[in-house]
Amino acid sequence: LARSRSDPRAAAAAARPPPPPPRAEPERLPRLQPSHPPAQSAAASQRKSEQSDPVDATMPATTAMDEVGDKGEFKRTEAQFRDWVKADGSTEFEPEENRYHLIVSLACPWASRCLAVRKIKGLDDVISVTVVEPVMVKTSDKDNHHGWAFSDEDQPKGAKTVRAFYEMHSDHVSKFTVPILYDNKLGKIVSNESSEIIRMLGQEFNELATKNKDLDLYPEASREEIDSVNEWVYPQINNGVYRSGFAQKQGAYEEAVADVFAGLDRAEDILSKQRYIASSDQITEADIRLFVTLVRFDEVYHGHFKCNKKRIADYPNLINYTREIYQLDGISETVDMHHIKEHYHRSHPTINPFGIVPVGPGVDFSLPHDRAEKFAT
Repeated sequence: LARSRSDPRAAAAAARPPPPPPRAEPERLPRLQPSHPPAQSAAASQRKSEQSDPVDATMPATTAMDEVGDKGEFKRTEAQFRDWVKADGSTEFEPEENRYHLIVSLACPWASRCLAVRKIKGLDDVISVTVVEPVMVKTSDKDNHHGWAFSDEDQPKGAKTVRAFYEMHSDHVSKFTVPILYDNKLGKIVSNESSEIIRMLGQEFNELATKNKDLDLYPEASREEIDSVNEWVYPQINNGVYRSGFAQKQGAYEEAVADVFAGLDRAEDILSKQRYIASSDQITEADIRLFVTLVRFDEVYHGHFKCNKKRIADYPNLINYTREIYQLDGISETVDMHHIKEHYHRSHPTINPFGIVPVGPGVDFSLPHDRAEKFAT
C-alpha cells in the first residue's frame, strides 16, 4: 500500500467554518407501510455476530445508550441484517458496479471500517456512499428515540432519518444503526454488520477493485491469527471504550476501563515486536479494526468516555502505528475529526448535557512515524 503524499484533511480543516447551530428536529415522519422482514439464508442465520444479546423485535426503538444490564454494564446488541455479497453467485447479491450503496457516519468507528476498506480497494466509483449528519436528532413523534439523520441534500429513498430508512424495509427492527450496505437493484438491506461488510468489500469485489486488487486483508494463511486478535481487540478496545463510556454504575465502569487498558497494553507489546497487529509484514483487516478506535481515542474516548489512565500518545508504538495506518493512501480521507467530535459531544446528553465540544487536543497524525525504519529487514 502506498502512503498518501499529502494530508487532504489539513487544508479542509483549516478552512472549515465554525460548527453549525444545533440541527432542528426533523418534521414528523409519515406512517410507513412496513415490508416483510429481511429473508436470511441458513448460513447467515448461523453466523454469530461479534456482538451479543439479539434484539427482541417487540422492544421499542432503542439506541446504544439503552443497552444496559442489571449491573449498569453496557451490552451491545447483535446486528440484524446478515446477508452476504458473494462473487461466486451463491447468494442473490452478486458484486456489480453501482449496484450497492453504503450509509455511514464519519463519526462511527464501525462505519469507518467500511470506508477504509472501500478506499484501500479503490471501490469509490463502484459503491456509492451517503454520510449522515454528525449530531443525532429526535426521529419520530411516536417516541423519544434520537438517532442518525440524513442531510437535506442526500436522503436515500426520501427518508429523513436512518430510522425511517430501516422502517421502509422491515417492521422487525428496533435499533437503527450504521453502517448499512444496501442493494439498489433488489431494494434490500444486505447487511448492517460492519465486521462482515469489510470482508465483502475486501474479498468479494476484487474484480471491480481499482487499487490493491491482489491485496487480501483476510489471507488464508493468517486467518487463525487475525481471528485471535479480533477476539480480544473487539471486547477490550473497540467495544471496551463504549462499555466504559456508557456504563451506569461505578463497578461496571471500572471493570470496562481496566479491560480497555489491558487491551492497549497488550497491543503496545505486540507492536513493539512486529509491524502490524496480526502480521509481521502485511496489513490485514485486524489493523483496520484496531485503527478506527485508536484514531478517536485521545480526541474523544480519553475524556468523553472516561478512558483517561493514559493517552495513545503515551504509547510509543501505538501512536506511531496509528500514524502509519492514517498515512496509507486514502485512509486520512475517512477520518473527519470535526465530525467525530461534534457527534460524540453533542449526541450523548446524559454524558455531556450542555453539548460543549472540546477544542483540543488536536492530534496530528500526519507527523512522521518510525514503523518502516523500526522493522526494516
